Parts: sequence; C-alpha cells; structure tokens
Amino acid sequence: MKRKSAVNRVLLALTGIVLLGSGILILAGGFDLYRRWELTAPDGWPLIAPQDVLVDAADRTRWTDEGWWWPVVIAVLAIVVLLALWWLLAQLRRTHPGHVPLGGAAVVDGVELRERALSDALAADAQQQLGVHKARARMDGPAKHPEAHLDLTLTSDSEPGPVLQALGDGPLERARRSTGQTRLPATVELRVSPHKAHRAD
Repeated sequence: MKRKSAVNRVLLALTGIVLLGSGILILAGGFDLYRRWELTAPDGWPLIAPQDVLVDAADRTRWTDEGWWWPVVIAVLAIVVLLALWWLLAQLRRTHPGHVPLGGAAVVDGVELRERALSDALAADAQQQLGVHKARARMDGPAKHPEAHLDLTLTSDSEPGPVLQALGDGPLERARRSTGQTRLPATVELRVSPHKAHRAD
C-alpha cells in the first residue's frame, strides 16, 4: 500500500469513527433514548434530552469579551482551512509519470516514452520469462524517477527466487537501459496460477 493511500485511509477511518460516534450520541439525545431505554449518557455529555443544546448561550459567550478570543478563533479556523487545502492538493498531485523522458540525466529534448507503452512493454517482457504465467505492470512516481509495479502470476511448478532474479536481470534491466534511468525501483506482487489436482493411482 502506498504511503499516501495508507494515510488517507487512516485519516478517513478516524474521521468516520468520530462523526459516527457523535451522530449516534446526538440522535440518542434527540429521540430521548436515554430515558426510554434507561441508558446512561457519557460523563459531561450535554445532549441527553430533546430540549438540550450542544453549547448553551453562557458557553458560547463566555470569552467573547476577552481580547485573545477572536484572534485565536480566526487562527484555528485558518489552520483548519490550510490543512484541508493541503490535503486536497495532495490528492490532486499526479502519482503517475505520464511520459518518461528518455536519456536519464542526459535527457534527449522532445523524446519521451508514454507511461502506458513502457508498462505494456515491461509486462510483455516479464510474461516471456520462464515460470511466469501472466504479468501486469504499471508505472508510478514522478517522470524523472519512475517506479515499476508488477503483478506476476507464476506457474504452479515455478520457484519465486529464480523468477525474481531473472526479472531483475532481464525485463527490469532492459527497461532501465532503454529509458536511460540510472535506477528503476520495482515492487513485485507474486501469486500462483491455480491448477487442477492430480489423482494418484
């Protein structure tokens, strides 16, 4: 799992848990479930009956006459907005190279290889390797430093070690040389092709 995806899932999970828990507590107070079902509300929770409010007038106006109150409120809201914008921009940032410039450090002007073409070529080359039944590939990362992600389905009689060694020495090395990259990091996911059981006589 990519780091950005993991962070997104954790943040969304935590936000969902907080919102779900708060919503359940608010609905329980609004429908008067604490009294009907003889439930005990959490300590300090203000909404335990339909007529209750989350923040009463006294709490809302407690610090409004203080000189520090409004600057703190504005600063907190500004930080929340900036964090939300930063998160949004992080989601919109391209995570695929699009076009890979050929030549590595000495880029050839105007000569680029489409990400899809490189992925298809890498997958086709990997699928020709001994012990590989099926191969899929995709490229991630920035255009100047692409990363290869391969999903290999191995034949039932193959061994992962030799397959990975041949993959690194063959298709990945050829892809690195053909694009002029000094290095081409790769992540490989392996699975075994399903096969029918054989009856022993």
